Formats: sequence, C-alpha cells, structure tokens
Amino acid sequence: MDKTRILSPAPDARRMRAEDGSILTPPQGWALLPPGDAGLTRRVKAAGPTWTVIEKRGRKKFSKGLWAPASHIEKARADLEEERATPAWARRREADQTRREKAQAAFVGEFEAEVLAFLRFAPAFGDLGVRLAKAVTAHATPVGSGTVARTRRLTTDRKAEAALIAWMRHQTTAYDNLQIERVKGRRREVRRRLAEGSRALLDVHRRGDIHAPHACPLCKALAGQAVCAEPRESVPAARS
Repeated sequence: MDKTRILSPAPDARRMRAEDGSILTPPQGWALLPPGDAGLTRRVKAAGPTWTVIEKRGRKKFSKGLWAPASHIEKARADLEEERATPAWARRREADQTRREKAQAAFVGEFEAEVLAFLRFAPAFGDLGVRLAKAVTAHATPVGSGTVARTRRLTTDRKAEAALIAWMRHQTTAYDNLQIERVKGRRREVRRRLAEGSRALLDVHRRGDIHAPHACPLCKALAGQAVCAEPRESVPAARS
C-alpha cells in the first residue's frame, strides 16, 4: 500500500481504481494535494511514496491530485514557502518568466509565419490572409490552450495547417451545430469532409477568384474592411 502508484478516480472521492480494477483507499495519515503547484508536487513526489490520480477523457489526461503522507506535504509546503520568500527566488522567478515570454513571442511569430506560408493567398486577398493568420494564431498559440499548436508531436508547419483547418471548421462551417451519431469513426469522417470543403475555400483565395463577400464563409468570418472584389463567380460553401 505504501508504494508509488498511478491510479484513476473512482466514484468515491477518497477511493481510487488501480490498473487491475481493484479499489484502493489511501493509507491512514495520508492527504490529498490538489493539482496546480508543480514545484510543491515535485517535492512531495521526491519524498515518496505517492499516489497520483489521473483521469482520462478520450486521449487527454487530467491530474486530479496527489495522495501522500500528510507530513510530507506539510514539510514540503513549509520548505517551499521559506524558499519563495527569499530575494534570490524572486529574481530567479522573474528571469524564468522573461525567458518564457521571449520563447512564447518567438513561437507566436514563427507560427503566424507558417500559417501565412500555408495560405499563399493571391495578392488581391493578401490583407484577408494576414487577418486570417493572426486570428488562427491568437486562438491556437496561448500557453495552456490545449490546441494542436501546443502539441509536440508535429512540426510547426504541420501544426499551423492543422490549427487553420480546425479554426475554419468552427468558424466557416456548421460543425458546432451538427448532431453527429455516436458511431465509431463518424466524427472523424465529418471532420475530414469539412476539411475538404475548407481546403476548397482556401483555394478560391489562392487563385484570386473574384467573389462576393456575403457569399464567402471565410470573408464573413473575418468581416471588417472590404477585401473581396465584385462578384464574378460564387464560392463553393464548406459542406456540412
């Protein structure tokens, strides 16, 4: 019972489910450390043993906290509070924050450039392309957003493409209002079909086809100053 484990939640908040399906109760004298303070969590884990509670929702995992001896949690919290009260810790924290902000700014700039490179809009729609790239970047790049842009599994250019298609799925199609059957693979198929329509819509602007703003889902989604010329041919609407 006193070894380090990774468990999943059970209906009862004070009980956890092991990988073999058995239900466990924390040992006497243990307490729950809520998630949110990474430094404190690391110290408590280092003192060992601990039970980490992880909830899986689809392919994502969410921490529900850490069970550990209450004495370990109290000591780690006291030690950390003492350290955090020193000027050296404040300076280090400020330096770390500055580094993170610089890294984030560089990532945002690189990501926006990749979105623009993928768009390759015709000169007539250059302004629209810039506004689209900024809108997608603003949505996809915030730290902790959980979007595809934050994954480490893809290169930045692939992230930019995926984030753009995802943004268009929500902004230029009826996806958010669709009633999709709970059949394995059905939602993936719907997304694939909508992505085809979104790519066709992008091609209209890459070719520079003249069209009416009110007939263009993308132009309407980015409504602002007029960027489309007078109509000559209609835009293929993204299918839903």
